[in-house]
Amino acid sequence: MKPSTWDALGNVYVVSPRLQGATPERVVELVGDADGLVEVTPLAADAAEVVIWNADGSRAEMSGNATRIAAAWLAKRTGAATVRIVSGDREVSVRFLADGTAEQDMGEIRIGPPEELEGIEFVRVNVGNPHAVVRGDPANVVWIGPRLETHPAFPNRTNVQVGRIDGSRTVTARVWERGVGETSSSGTGAVAVAAGCIGAGEVEVRFPGGTLAVRLVGSRAFLTGPAVQLS
Repeated sequence: MKPSTWDALGNVYVVSPRLQGATPERVVELVGDADGLVEVTPLAADAAEVVIWNADGSRAEMSGNATRIAAAWLAKRTGAATVRIVSGDREVSVRFLADGTAEQDMGEIRIGPPEELEGIEFVRVNVGNPHAVVRGDPANVVWIGPRLETHPAFPNRTNVQVGRIDGSRTVTARVWERGVGETSSSGTGAVAVAAGCIGAGEVEVRFPGGTLAVRLVGSRAFLTGPAVQLS
């Protein structure tokens, strides 16, 4: 299989077969101008294992957009209507819908108490990867993002979102991805924003790249969005 390029609301990933002896330098070379790389190892017609890399060659534990892209890549080849994607110790179930989007069961999420660092108020949300969610003007992500990403309070760095609540079920947000910088959208970021800003029920999260739908049921999150092959 040759590498291909996929888009999830402006969040672009290169999809590749499992690399032998992958190094950060090799990953950076393969990623090019994309936001990351997904190594896919098919396990069955409806299941695959993935390794997710950020643009700077660091590893990502989880990515909502990357796992949805991997599922779409596999379904395009096998015709599977539902796909199971394994990333580390986390499993994402993906169901393809009639409108061409896909709903993902992202599993359990954890929301921390309100915190403050350097005058910035936020909550930590774990979606299989770390997030810091700030309520405020999304434009502030350009300075809040890098400041929190590398703060000593996050020894493994963190993803950062700044969201403005526009209604009881709508949040407009921008995202700063760990190891990447600002991106057009983020799947786990959408879940984190919905959980950190609204807390329950169905939430639309509007990113510069488009809108992702999140459904929060207890401590479990479901994410719906598109994945399109570019090349």
